[in-house]
Amino acid sequence: MLDTAAARDAVLADHGATVDRVLACADAVADTRESPITDGPGLADAIEAALGGAGVLGTLPAVLATAVEAAGGRLSAQPVAAPPYVAVTSRGPILRATLDEGRLVVSIRAFEVEREPRRYVRGPADPDAALAVAVRD
Repeated sequence: MLDTAAARDAVLADHGATVDRVLACADAVADTRESPITDGPGLADAIEAALGGAGVLGTLPAVLATAVEAAGGRLSAQPVAAPPYVAVTSRGPILRATLDEGRLVVSIRAFEVEREPRRYVRGPADPDAALAVAVRD
């Protein structure tokens, strides 16, 4: 069984600065977007461009590798900053590793969706609150 709490703790301990940089990029994107933000694909593109421009996108595979190791899993290949390992969505980056025990998913929730009316708002500014680690089937 994968230990998601250990994975989360390891990411915060070893890559807290990276999570901070992701959230700083999200702040920069939010500052340049007209409010309310309703264009999810455009937001995802802007987040990905900001992460790439800041040199953060290329560091995300190391975050995933740390999470997998701390969770007790083992990667079959070295992750890269592209799908299926790293995807940038309108909510922020999602890191995924398919393991024997299931899919380990690390999310940095930079933006959240409000449903009525549908719009994107900045998520938690605190790395501890923004980081989520889960196992999916």
